[in-house]
Formats: sequence, C-alpha cells, structure tokens
Amino acid sequence: MQYLKSFTLPTDEQELDYLFDSKKSGKLDMQCYNNQYPFGIFPHKRLSKIEFEPITIFYGGNGSGKSTLLNVIAEKLRLPRTAPFNNSPIIDDYIKLCEYRLGTPYLPDKSSIITSDGVFDYLLDIRAINEGIDRRREELLREYDATVKSDWQMKSLDDYEELRRCNEARRGTKSQYVTRRMQNLEYRMHSNGESAFAYFTNKIDSNALYLLDEPENSLSAKLQKELATFLEEAVRFYGCQLVISTHSPFILSLRGAKIYDLDGDPAGEKHWSDLENIRAYYDLFEERRREFQK
Repeated sequence: MQYLKSFTLPTDEQELDYLFDSKKSGKLDMQCYNNQYPFGIFPHKRLSKIEFEPITIFYGGNGSGKSTLLNVIAEKLRLPRTAPFNNSPIIDDYIKLCEYRLGTPYLPDKSSIITSDGVFDYLLDIRAINEGIDRRREELLREYDATVKSDWQMKSLDDYEELRRCNEARRGTKSQYVTRRMQNLEYRMHSNGESAFAYFTNKIDSNALYLLDEPENSLSAKLQKELATFLEEAVRFYGCQLVISTHSPFILSLRGAKIYDLDGDPAGEKHWSDLENIRAYYDLFEERRREFQK
C-alpha cells in the first residue's frame, strides 16, 4: 500500500531566500536561533524529491541526515510519536517549505513514527516496572517468613484480613504464597532486545503508514532478522507502508525495498548489495571464507 507517494524538500534557492530574509530581519542573529539546522543538509546532496514505495529506506552513516529526513517527514505529516521531537522556530519554518503528495485521500489514524528514543523510553519503563516487581517479591518473601514464624492471633473483626493472609501463608509453600500475592502483576523476564522487538510488533498494526528510525538498535542479529521478516509480512499481508532509516544489513535486504543512499554524491537510489556498509560485510566474509567451510 502507498499512503505516501512523494515528499519534496526545499530547493537550494528556497533555503537561501529564507536564510537571507531571516538574517535581514535579525531572526538568525538571536542567540537561541543561530544554528541553521536543518537548512543546508540536503541541497548539497542534490536530494529534492523522494518517491516512495511500500518499503522505502534511507541509508547513510552518522551525520548523513537519514534520521533528520525521517523526522522532517513525520512532522510535516503530523504523525504521532511517543518521544518528543526537539522543535524550534527555524525547524518549523523549514518544514513549512516542504511539500508532500498522498496516494490515498488521507493517512490512516494509526500511522505514526517510532524512534530510537521512543524504544529507549519504553525499555526504561520496563526496567522500572521490573525493579518495582522485584522489590515487591522481596517484600512478600520477608512477609511470608515473618508470618509463619509468628504466633499472631485474631483479637477482633478488624483483624480479619490479617487472619486471611496468615492462613494463606501457613497452608502453602513460600513459592505458592508469593505467586498468589503477585498474580495481578506482570513479571517480565525479557532482555532489552526481546523487549524492543516486542515493542515493534505491538506498535505496528495493519493498514497504516509507519516511519521507523533505526529499528535495529538494541536488537541482536537474530532479532534483526526476525524483525525484517515481520516488516515484510506487515507490508505484504497487512497493508502497511514503511519508511525506514537504517544501516542494518537485514533490514536493507528487505525484498522490494527502495533505498536512498544519503552518502552518495548525489544522494539517490541504490541496490542494497552496492551500499558501502553491505560491501564491508561482504568483503569481511569473503576474506574469511575458509573459516566457514570447516
């Protein structure tokens, strides 16, 4: 599915006109606005218009602008996000100069951008929940030991709940007592990578546009491969459109993906096997081929 057909960035002339007018008015001379970001990133790459497919990927090294481009598109489309984007008046002005064309009358409400910061915040939330559950488990273990060793007796009806707890402790094992008392709490035993993978599979629904910023972060090679399979199926069977920034070989190899190499001069389309990152992996394994033939 193609919900987003194309996106047009400001031309070099548009950027220069804006910067000239802003300097003339004194806007860019203000201390808080003296950084011209994101102006000046894409004109020298000769990248102005992006045509999208069901899977479109922005590839490039650190500082290539792939995450910036993804965030600019998300802000222009007003896509919801879980982690905040550091807006400023000059960024807002840049986004106003951008244009886009949809392939459908409107974007599905479920469409969103999923960033590395959003995944990281989720992992921190999981860690906080697990730490709280761990503390509660330790409290219950101490509570069980104190209860079975005490000679507490009920003195009035006000003590009824305490009596129930004591009887519950004394008629079962420590493990049974803790398990029953924690039955309404979700105890997650996943690694960061497993939790991050679950985050994507839970967030990505059917029939929507999703922008993914370096989804391979926190994922092992095995989980990156599983995520690549999941993303292919989301597009093929569930009507999703994906725009991804990445340098993961597993995600770059998604079947049918249209890849923009932002490291290229000019930036433009390239087959995944011709990308510098992929060639580096290929050369490494070719050099050590004999070690794989044991």
